[in-house]
Amino acid sequence: MWSPEREAEATAGVDPAGLLPPEWEEDEERMSFLFSAFKRSREVNSTDWDSKMGFWAPLVLSHSRRQGVVRLRLRDLQEAFQRKGSVPLGLATVLQDLLRRGELQRESDFMASVDSSWISWGVGVFLLKPLKWTLSNMLGDNKVPAEEVLVAVELLKEKAEEVYRLYQNSPLSSHPVVALSELSTLCAASCPDERTFYLVLLQLQKEKRVTVLEQNGEKIVKFARGPHAKVSPVNDVDVGVYQLMQSERLLSRKVESLSQEAERCKEEARRACRAGKKQLALRSLKAKQRTEKRIEALHAKLDTVQGILDRIYASQTDQMVFNAYQAGVGALKLSMKDVTVEKAESLVDQIQELCDTQDEVSQTLAGGVTNGLDFDSEELEKELDILLQDTTKEPLDRPDHPHEKFYTNSVPIPRISDAELEAELEKLSLSEGGLVPSSKSPKRQLEPTL
Repeated sequence: MWSPEREAEATAGVDPAGLLPPEWEEDEERMSFLFSAFKRSREVNSTDWDSKMGFWAPLVLSHSRRQGVVRLRLRDLQEAFQRKGSVPLGLATVLQDLLRRGELQRESDFMASVDSSWISWGVGVFLLKPLKWTLSNMLGDNKVPAEEVLVAVELLKEKAEEVYRLYQNSPLSSHPVVALSELSTLCAASCPDERTFYLVLLQLQKEKRVTVLEQNGEKIVKFARGPHAKVSPVNDVDVGVYQLMQSERLLSRKVESLSQEAERCKEEARRACRAGKKQLALRSLKAKQRTEKRIEALHAKLDTVQGILDRIYASQTDQMVFNAYQAGVGALKLSMKDVTVEKAESLVDQIQELCDTQDEVSQTLAGGVTNGLDFDSEELEKELDILLQDTTKEPLDRPDHPHEKFYTNSVPIPRISDAELEAELEKLSLSEGGLVPSSKSPKRQLEPTL
């Protein structure tokens, strides 16, 4: 909020938050350049123009964010950015560029962009601009007057979101319709002045999250049910529930006031008894009893109103549940539009048939390929036993001389028994010596014939 008190905090050359760029105090040459005015056109020197704009534009927006304000004025910015008695000469050009880019918007243009009939509520708040501002806009003059109010668009959106969250987390959210005065009290910390509060309401209405209505001279605000829902117009049910809620608050305050009055009568009767004033004590007790009867009657009315409100809240919950069920049934019908029991059974049969086919294929492949030859397992077992017996016999003797060649791949020599060898030897000996051996003679060493 741009108030005299807040302006006094922005002393010349000193940033209250201490977040000015380092060159603010260290680089005199650059600060002299930044405090000088812009050229008439960017085409003259685009480098200098972009350098100044890149410094001041983010600084203006960050300053507003730190101050927590959404409304800017050229005069306030010039005072806030004073340095050693000098003010930046190019701030008006910076604001014009921010307006051109849509990051700032004239307050009057923003209000005109929202279709609201309640802007006239704030008596003395939203006044017509001075005639010279209107004429300057009509004639196409883009200069920013020092007193014209500009709105930081993104900051206003953030402030509107903050106010909506405050409402959602408060007891007022039990019903979508609240009094404007109650909402203003709730948002006092976020919207320190009335103009900002109304701008936030306009932003929320622009986003279709609130609608505002004047009922019997009282301003009421209706919020959307959910963060992404659109608000509906205020209807008779909303107004009736709001009136019941107001009646409940009025009755509660009246009961509290009467309870205090009954306690006061009781204390007066006690003091009169102590002072020996019996008649005065009796009158005080009678007044206490009358007050208690009024309290009982008000309690009965309060219970009735609270019962009606409870039923309304329960019906609203039931309506929400019913709508959810209805949406669920519609979605289920849509998702099962082409699904029937017969189709499901046919699909299951097809799956089972395919599974059986897959099992048969797997079994067939597991049997292997025989190339058309059938083998007898018993013959194979016999041949395997013969091979095992052959491997247990002694291998052939190697030659005594390792250097001699041993042909393992030569033609195999048939086996001859010892008896056959001796007989063959005897034949050879007889043929050489002319002797005929006896078949029964013992074995002897044959000596060669000299």
